[in-house]
Amino acid sequence: MTLLDPPPAKPQKSRAMAFTIAAVALAAIVTLWFTFRYYPEKKAAAHFFDALVAGNIDRAYQLWKPSPSYSMKDFLADWGPGGYYGPVKSYEILKTGSPHGSNDVEVRVAVSPFSPMPDASNPEQSRKTKIVSVRVDISDKSLGFPP
Repeated sequence: MTLLDPPPAKPQKSRAMAFTIAAVALAAIVTLWFTFRYYPEKKAAAHFFDALVAGNIDRAYQLWKPSPSYSMKDFLADWGPGGYYGPVKSYEILKTGSPHGSNDVEVRVAVSPFSPMPDASNPEQSRKTKIVSVRVDISDKSLGFPP
């Protein structure tokens, strides 16, 4: 090698590959975080609605973890077969979110008195589908209506 010879070329391929792998890994982490950040609360709501669909009102009342002022009579008026939201024969979890600075998660659920969940092509049945917001406490997974 003489003084006028250029220095040997370094391959840039490995640097580009490292940045690509880092970007893909970061995108995967962000996607997984957004997908599963409310997973336990969503499962708690699903267990509650599964109990309602199965007709197990006592189990649903236990999963609700009500305060002493919310009696079984009040629960049946809301969720029972003749209640405001009942009878629940099918449901679909639509959206989950948490208000900023809150220790609970709001789960929006479509409940229907028909099984399976009616789609938009059946306006007669889909008209009876109701959208309800249920609050799930992060610490003990108790359910309630949002304030």
